[in-house]
Parts: sequence; C-alpha cells; structure tokens
Amino acid sequence: MSIQDTFGQPLLTFPEQDKSPLSIRAKALVFVDPRSRQLREELELLAPLALPVLIRGETGTGKELLARQIHRASDRGGLFVSVNCAAISPTYADAELFGYSAGAHSGTASSRAGWFGSANGGTLYLDEIADLPLAIQVKLLAALENREVTRVGAQQPNPVDVRLVAASSIDLGDAVAAGKFHERLYHYLREGHLELPALRDRVGDILPLAEYFVGIYSPRLNLPVPLISDAAQRVLELHSWPGNTRELENVIHFALLVSSGEEILPQHLNLPTPLQALSSQLDQLCQRAVAGERSALQGLLEQALQRLQSP
Repeated sequence: MSIQDTFGQPLLTFPEQDKSPLSIRAKALVFVDPRSRQLREELELLAPLALPVLIRGETGTGKELLARQIHRASDRGGLFVSVNCAAISPTYADAELFGYSAGAHSGTASSRAGWFGSANGGTLYLDEIADLPLAIQVKLLAALENREVTRVGAQQPNPVDVRLVAASSIDLGDAVAAGKFHERLYHYLREGHLELPALRDRVGDILPLAEYFVGIYSPRLNLPVPLISDAAQRVLELHSWPGNTRELENVIHFALLVSSGEEILPQHLNLPTPLQALSSQLDQLCQRAVAGERSALQGLLEQALQRLQSP
C-alpha cells in the first residue's frame, strides 16, 4: 500500500496482491478536496481503535476502499473479508455468515467457518448491511457483543475476534424508523461513523481521479497517455456525477477509445457542456421555486447564459 502526503500526491492505492477482488475504481481514492482531507483525518483517528465503523455513501463512491484502509491502519493480523449482503442467500444466510458443522446439511462431510470465522482476528466488511434479513441482524449483533458464534448444526459456540466495518448507501436511521433495520445494531455501528461525500461534493478530487484513470487505462489499451484539455476539465468539474467514481471511470474509458489526438476534448467525454450543465441546474432550481421566485431565477439564468456565450 502507498499513501502520499496530502501536500504531495494524495493518492491511496493498494499493491498488486490486493487488487484482484476490486475493480479499477476501487483501487484508488484521492484526498485533494478539503472534504476528502477531513475524511482522511477522521479515518486515521478511527482505524487504530477497536470500534465498529459504519461508512455511509452513495453507490460508486469507494466505500470498500475506505474499509480496506481502516483494516490496514488497524494493524489487525487477520484477513479482510468483504461480503456483499445483497448477494447472500436468505435461505442460507445463517450458514454463510456464521458457518456450519459437519453434517449440518445433506452432503456436507466437513465444517466451514463462514465469513465471520474467516475474519477471525481481522475485519469483516459488510457492504449494504441493510440488505441482511432482520433475524440475521439480531444474530450478528449477538456475535459481535458476545465475541462468539455458533455454527449451524453445532452444539457449542466458537470464540471469535472480529472488527465489523459496515457500509450503506441509505440512511440506516430511516430504515430503523421503518422497522427494516435492528435498532440496537444501528446504535452499535454508530460508535464509529464515516461519511463518504458524493463526487459532486468533493470537486477537488475529480481531476486527480480522472488523471489516474487515464494513466491506468492508456497502457491497457496500448495508447499513449493523453492530456485532458482545459475545456474537458471544465466539463468534468461541472458534471453532477450521479454515478460517482464508477461513472467517472466509464467516462474516461470511453474518451480514450474515441479520442485520436494528444488531448481529450469535451466531445470525447459524451457529457453535457458547461453551458448545458449550468442551464440544467438552474432550470431545476426554477422548477422547485415558488411562483414569486421563479421569474427572478429565470432572469438570473438568462443573464448567466448571456455571459457564458459572450466572448
């Protein structure tokens, strides 16, 4: 792993042996924007503690990378085990998480530790934890509090030492209010909390990430590394990035495939131009405004568009 100082190259990456389970976008996170630098400071304070951590952030923001860094900075000797809760079978969730003993299922001649047991001494990362069935949430909390798990079909519990890092793209407090998430588990997770801002809210990270993706994809495509033109940079910074870092990766990949010169130009990005982006944003404001404010906002919109169109 390498982490350069914020005042140098604030890029968090992982060595080759850690890359296989991750997409390209999950292998790097920059800390240029002030909000990102604050997040990094909070992460470094939380990592050495024994607290569970809840990472809240939109899909595609890089929550798993933060979780991996928490594990690395904690100096825990065990494995980092990543589990997508949405992919866990409701029927076999108990066995998948907590394991099973020999003979617990037909055709099983041996026992299995499960995800929880595999993370013993390390970190268990549960992505989209709200997707876990409520009954499993109760058992998860008991395992964490009692530091032991009972495998399916076993008579005696096994001691475990697991640090939980969970992630969610929704507000778990709302899920608790709706009766869809266990309240005590929510409060357990809230002991350590990290908010990963959407990419549109950390504009200072957009261009460093774009340059990172250019540098990664160009050799893979056997292309010379192009520059991102000033006009293309403005387009990137003004885009709202509903898909976050995942969308940015796809946009840069596409731009490299369709560009033919030494620069990536706005037309290669297949994104709205700054003029279109500003017009769309102001139109949305006008639609949300009350009648008295709408005409004033529309006047401001016309003035702004005239300034942008003037040489």
